[in-house]
Amino acid sequence: MTVPPFRTILIANRGAVASRVVRAVHRLGIRAVAVHSDADAGAPYLTEADEAIRIGPPPVRESYLNQDAILEAARRCGADAIHPGYGFLSENEEFARRVEAAGMTFIGPSPRHIGAMGQKTRAREIMAANGFPVAPGSGLLPPDPDRILAAAREIGFPVMVKPTAGGGGIGMAVAKDEATLQRTIERARSAAERSFADGGVYLERYFELARHVEIQLLGDRHGRVRHLFERDCSLQRRHQKIIEEAPAPLLPRAAVAEIAELAANALQRLGYDNIGTVEMLLSADGSFGFLEVNTRLQVEHAVTEMVTGVDLVASQIRSAAGEPIDAILPANLHPKGHAIEARIYAEDPKRFLPSPGRLDRFDLPAGSSWRIETGFREGMEVTPFYDPMIAKVVAHESTRGDAIRSLRELLSATRIEGVKTNVPFLMAALDDERFVTGKVHTGLSSDIHIG
Repeated sequence: MTVPPFRTILIANRGAVASRVVRAVHRLGIRAVAVHSDADAGAPYLTEADEAIRIGPPPVRESYLNQDAILEAARRCGADAIHPGYGFLSENEEFARRVEAAGMTFIGPSPRHIGAMGQKTRAREIMAANGFPVAPGSGLLPPDPDRILAAAREIGFPVMVKPTAGGGGIGMAVAKDEATLQRTIERARSAAERSFADGGVYLERYFELARHVEIQLLGDRHGRVRHLFERDCSLQRRHQKIIEEAPAPLLPRAAVAEIAELAANALQRLGYDNIGTVEMLLSADGSFGFLEVNTRLQVEHAVTEMVTGVDLVASQIRSAAGEPIDAILPANLHPKGHAIEARIYAEDPKRFLPSPGRLDRFDLPAGSSWRIETGFREGMEVTPFYDPMIAKVVAHESTRGDAIRSLRELLSATRIEGVKTNVPFLMAALDDERFVTGKVHTGLSSDIHIG
């Protein structure tokens, strides 16, 4: 490293990402401090960390969203940096500013970038102004139904109604025609207000059979941004990703190179200075349309790490410490092989409803081409307080076909008892001929059924 490393990093998160960040922090020779709510007191990563600090009871607003408690924990352990992981406070501009005001480093983009990209309509305007293709859409919708209808007609039905704040697919809904538009908007506004305390919504053109493709990027504090190629995250349920892969199947490498450079150049012009992901829709006619910029580490970062050999968590820490990107990333970076990740949820595999309970058995197999990410161990409770994802499993092989077969073998050998899981659905998806042939799209999961 060209600058002194951080001495202590506090990880303001839980579960698989907390475990993942502990490993990266230790790899860099830095002291790792984990935090936990009462519900996570028995999590295995707490003993992997150098210190563990309780931050409150199970409800997220009293623990993982409690900025005062997290900042106090950071002061107590002498942390000089905080890694927010993903979810919770990872894209909270106020929290990032408070970390900096406390004299610590926020391991992520500068607060101004978090704020700029946090409002989706503003992000669309920024990216369009910086030369990135943006699908037809509206600005923040006004209360006037006539103006809303005019905006929808200009875009063309069907339209996607989306909250301007938040993420995770919450509040997103499709209005297929004028008759359903206002009712769909009212539902979306209500969901956004409940989840994000912000009822703002906007419209985007809805593309049938579209694919969800995203570009992984990394910036530094010296004005440089580079990309680490693409991921395909098209297999989703309720607008939430469940299977991700890299590289994207059936995409010409020339097209990937062009859109990835556009993304890197757009963020570089903005002075973007840490990890980020440009998410896009790829329509059936082959055109890309901007969705959003995620100003944090992604859940699916592992597939990029597997095909590039780059530790993205360590890279974002090194960037936050001031290292230039050309010292962090290899000069000639090329994807090698194919990686596919599946998210295992404690949920009913048919109705996708959470299935909290005790992990009476939690046996995830080991293999040289497999990677397991989890924050759980056998005997722990999967509580209703948090997202029900209990593990991410990744297979990396020389070809996509081999990766599919390998991931299916991994899932077949997985043994989880005490809660229902979506493993039967994941295996059905991997067996689906459309997925096997790479003909994926965001609506595919609704056509996949298990016995």
